[in-house]
Amino acid sequence: MTSDLLKSFNENYNELEHKFDDKKITRENIATYIDHTLLKPEATIGDIKKLCNEAKKYKFKAVCVNPYYVKFASRELKGTDIEIASVVGFPLGATAGENKITEAKRAIDEGASELDMVINIGALKDGDTGTMREEVEGVVSLGVITKVIIEICLLSDEEKVIATQIVKEAGASYVKTSTGFSKSGATLRDVALLKFIAGEEMKVKAAGGIRDFATAQAMIFAGADRIGASRSVNIVSGE
Repeated sequence: MTSDLLKSFNENYNELEHKFDDKKITRENIATYIDHTLLKPEATIGDIKKLCNEAKKYKFKAVCVNPYYVKFASRELKGTDIEIASVVGFPLGATAGENKITEAKRAIDEGASELDMVINIGALKDGDTGTMREEVEGVVSLGVITKVIIEICLLSDEEKVIATQIVKEAGASYVKTSTGFSKSGATLRDVALLKFIAGEEMKVKAAGGIRDFATAQAMIFAGADRIGASRSVNIVSGE
């Protein structure tokens, strides 16, 4: 099954890379695709305040912050339509599933409306798909938009397909390419592959190394429904 899907994808990749290039993506509307992100460990309250102010100015879809700053960001963005996303099990994913649930619940209690969780990558590579499925289902069951990070640069093509299928079957809202903290981030081929597997039932978030408008636009044309970026202001303004 996995090999058949990969064969079909590879045969049609040239078309799939540009499958969505009829979308009218401009600097004026691309902000609605962007999660304005600041996950650096040295980020301060002042940095998060700046992030939130930029989100309000440019009308980004969401801000994505570490759990410690969820409550602050929620207060800063109260009364706006901007979503608050918190990361879970970030950046390695190598924490127990019950700890991810606890972290996710607290983030929701403090104002998070979306969660970007990292899978247990080692468990997937060991063939322990049950552990991965259980933790994704557990976070999804909390009832908010869940974007599941599979850290695609660490996976073989077969593992990318398996991981995406599990995330889809677990009911997640999005499969996400990368944390931005590993070897590399999203590629057009990977985005197209994830969308090919996800189909209409699940969306794709591209993240990692997306620093300008042209790259972000190309990711959307390849199938991304959301973009994670720390250089969001540059993407929308060219500054």
